[in-house]
Amino acid sequence: MTSRNELRLLPWSGPDGKPCFLSTDDSNRRLSRLADRLEATYLDHAAGALTDAIEILNLPELDPADLRATSTDLAEALEQALRVAESRGRRLP
Repeated sequence: MTSRNELRLLPWSGPDGKPCFLSTDDSNRRLSRLADRLEATYLDHAAGALTDAIEILNLPELDPADLRATSTDLAEALEQALRVAESRGRRLP
């Protein structure tokens, strides 16, 4: 739980690409719940991207276009998962 003195890193960026933070100690607020749902979605996306990558990498012949798309999906998923990890790590006691 975030204390009043700590800001929660939200799982999205502002229009300028800078991080967004939330100042609240109530995890049941609408914005907190939205951030929780988006974090869960990002982690689900990462799990799916990993599953897809494993399938692609296990093919006997790799199509360069498939490999590029898979790499792009993995990079995006990793970026999102790292942001979730950073946000959650900041909230640990």
